[in-house]
Amino acid sequence: MNIGDASAQSGLPAKTIRYYEEIGLLKPGRAGNGYRDYSVKDLHGLRFLQRARSLGFSVDDCRQLLSLYHDKARESADVKAIAEAKLVEIDRKIAELVGLRGALHHLVAHCHGDERPDCPIIDELAGHGLVQ
Repeated sequence: MNIGDASAQSGLPAKTIRYYEEIGLLKPGRAGNGYRDYSVKDLHGLRFLQRARSLGFSVDDCRQLLSLYHDKARESADVKAIAEAKLVEIDRKIAELVGLRGALHHLVAHCHGDERPDCPIIDELAGHGLVQ
């Protein structure tokens, strides 16, 4: 199948598919005319990558996961370790976002939001604010 069909069936833009090929995540065959020719196996790989990326896995994580996907002798512990590392990263990001939300909430609560020029949000952004 051509890249347009692979794109439609995988849910990935053609540009992303070309990028995955460029970085070696995917190696489609070539038709007699030199165009990319995606097999059913390639399509499964693209769908796998699309789902992995939608869960937040990095390109390097995807490279490892794709390798494990193709390795029928894999150990599920290897896959679990990658997923657990992603969970730790997500939890760290959530904690960071909660902290940011709290700081911004504090600033918004202390801003009068009226016609006066005094603004704790501007003061904080300028480095003279309430949040330390």
